[in-house]
Amino acid sequence: MHTRKGVALAITIVVVGIQAGLSEINRASFPKGFVFGTASAAFQYEGAVKEDGRGPTIWDTFSGIIIDGSNADVAVDQYHRYVEDIQLMKDMGMDAYRFSIAWSRIFPYGTGEINQAGVDHYNNLINALLAKGIEPYVTLYHWDLPQALEDKYIGWLDRRIIKDFALYAETCFEKFGDRVKNWIIFNEPHTFTVQGYYSGYEAPGRCSSLLCKVGNSTTEPYIVAHNVLLSYATVADSYRRNYKEKQNGSIGISLDVKWYEPVTNATENIEATQRAQDFQLGWFLDPLIFGDYPSSMRSRVGNRLPTFTESESALLKGSLDFVGINHYTTYYASENATNSIFDLLNDCVSDANAFAIPFQDGKPIGDKANSIWLYIVPYGMRSVMKYIKEKYGNPLVIITENGMDDPNNLLTPIKDALKDEKRIKYHTDYLTNLLAAIEEDGCNVKGYFVWSLLDNWEWVAGFTSRFGLYFVDYNDNLKRYPKNSVKWFKNFLSSARS
Repeated sequence: MHTRKGVALAITIVVVGIQAGLSEINRASFPKGFVFGTASAAFQYEGAVKEDGRGPTIWDTFSGIIIDGSNADVAVDQYHRYVEDIQLMKDMGMDAYRFSIAWSRIFPYGTGEINQAGVDHYNNLINALLAKGIEPYVTLYHWDLPQALEDKYIGWLDRRIIKDFALYAETCFEKFGDRVKNWIIFNEPHTFTVQGYYSGYEAPGRCSSLLCKVGNSTTEPYIVAHNVLLSYATVADSYRRNYKEKQNGSIGISLDVKWYEPVTNATENIEATQRAQDFQLGWFLDPLIFGDYPSSMRSRVGNRLPTFTESESALLKGSLDFVGINHYTTYYASENATNSIFDLLNDCVSDANAFAIPFQDGKPIGDKANSIWLYIVPYGMRSVMKYIKEKYGNPLVIITENGMDDPNNLLTPIKDALKDEKRIKYHTDYLTNLLAAIEEDGCNVKGYFVWSLLDNWEWVAGFTSRFGLYFVDYNDNLKRYPKNSVKWFKNFLSSARS
């Protein structure tokens, strides 16, 4: 196999050059006003699923496989412990906290009567953050659709959800927008679209395979994505017309982005790598920047890909104040072999005709974290930032998630689990590449959020995966213990601003 020696050499030069400054990087290295924070999601953190009028969500009822058989009924109990957790952020010197609002705490049935207890909870959380000098960054949808709307009209598959989501979003703007200045309307629509409606691995667990009782992997992901984009456009338009000027806030979206490297210099693999990115980042960012899906999607998906009207396209185009990027890892990409079974499937993965894996000639692309999908490739951060700058006109970017996990090994003593030097190196290396993207490449990045403040319930991985800066003892009243990475971030953030 012909390897990309030129690219590999260039990467080596960049990495070696960056390594020289590793010991010096700190808050003062970054531009004035750059925001550092941690990120979370309501379903993974809050618990209290049957308290204070909260309605059930599709994740409460999801019947798929959770590796350890756990659920998020208690999670890490932040619903009751947010004051304690905010103090942990303050002690580290974090500027901001990204959390999500549970739609079913505001509207237990997705629409209808407002649940005041839910409003009160988030008011208390927001006020407690601000009292400690921590800026709230609020995600409106982090995968926890009210079950009532799934039952009523199959949720995101029906255009009626656009109106119901807009009502929920506008209610949040009205109730919290006087204090919340940064809104992330959706988190990772690509993930919940593909995993929820193509593979069935995540809620609501729809797909064409035997894994699912119902679904259509060839059409449903595209329909869901389309309705999500139209919901975003509707909410963005409402915010700009009715709230932005008086509340002085900004709105955006968080998109999951792997970086892809062509496995060889062959033209077909370079083209496949671009398609892989089109069917990931481009699927959502192209409509929000340019008003339509990537041309590769239009040509390959055909009439299974919905179309935007002229007015919808105009509403989408330029509707972002910032782009949130959740970046963790990098894979190699190549064209699928001809006559592959994948060519016959006509679904949102095979449509791209791009095969992505983290191996080349049997060798991994980087050191592996605990998650099966997470390989540590720091230069991918810089590559993603440069790609967004060059393709999309250098929009304002916030890294809304970045981090790595260790295994939840029940045989490891807590004192040893707190020694997370691998995590420290991960953040050092990724932040160094991010800084190079800002200073050397001119990328417009203003913030970085660590996933995550605490070990938490990680969707299908349950409690088997530990992403936290703080260790949570699931066997002793969910006590929080600072890992070594907490001390590292505290030192990093205590440096004087430039």
